[in-house]
Amino acid sequence: MKLASLKSGRDGRLVVVSDDLAWYTDAGHIAPTLQFALDQWDAVEPALRNLATDLSHEAIPMMRFHEREAMAPLPRAYQWADGSAYVNHVALVRQARAADMPDSFWHDPLMYQGGSDGFLGPRDPIPLADESWGCDMEAEVVVVTGDVPQGVSLDGARAAIRLVGLTNDVSLRNLIPGELAKGFGFFQSKPASAFSPVFVTPDALGPRWDGAKLHGALCVDFNGKPLGRADAGIDMTFDFGQLIAHAAKTRALGAGTIIGSGTVSNRGPDGGPGKPISDGGLGYSCLAEVRTVETILHGTPETPFMKAGDTVRIWMEDDKHHSLFGAIEQTVSG
Repeated sequence: MKLASLKSGRDGRLVVVSDDLAWYTDAGHIAPTLQFALDQWDAVEPALRNLATDLSHEAIPMMRFHEREAMAPLPRAYQWADGSAYVNHVALVRQARAADMPDSFWHDPLMYQGGSDGFLGPRDPIPLADESWGCDMEAEVVVVTGDVPQGVSLDGARAAIRLVGLTNDVSLRNLIPGELAKGFGFFQSKPASAFSPVFVTPDALGPRWDGAKLHGALCVDFNGKPLGRADAGIDMTFDFGQLIAHAAKTRALGAGTIIGSGTVSNRGPDGGPGKPISDGGLGYSCLAEVRTVETILHGTPETPFMKAGDTVRIWMEDDKHHSLFGAIEQTVSG
């Protein structure tokens, strides 16, 4: 089942979308918003599934689904916590800075709490007031949970996953060092993130979803050229069950909590940095990793961060090359 929020007020209008993303039907008589559905999931989910079945059989009124008319599926959320599950990405960045890599990073997930009071839609521009801030995309996988009790087990955490989607977790790289130096985490360096047009129930992903990880190439194009095709199921040190359990160690999580994977990153076949797509590699999911590899290989970064007019496209396909979540397509605005 695929769910989206069409533009309407602050929280959107919930619709059920066909598997091929071509059609939708209104779900307002069941749940006016996605947050309402998540709050009442056990009661609402069967009715939404029946609606999805009727849509697939063309047995109810249906309209064309246009991704440009979608907001983020959750236009705002009670909580957005982003992990760094691909520790390879962290290791590369620290290597480029000649910084030590604590062994604990391989055993204890990194996580920060981002702003969730307003997200960007999949076609919304990336607002950038100052190019010197170092604007970067970060292509990631996200899950949305139901209610999660404090101290949840790994099995309980995995069972709490209601929906899966994609995000562009925008980062202002040149602001990050100063904020981290204060010892209190990200704030100004993490503006609003954008999300895929639809979120999908895990069962609808078939073998690409193993219960805790999403497998397959996360596609990233930058200014119309392939930047990344990293496999989201490879080199994920911490799966989503582990990330959720980590977040819920000392507090319960409310229904509608969004948990991010962190930047998807693959090692090269030799265990070292991955190669660009142009060199036969799987590429990269953010510009910081491109710059990191350039620094490791050549001593200095060569690729600039994003500037006004630059474009990024993030999507994922099934085995038949059909889009699973729709595409995040954004242009940086000055």
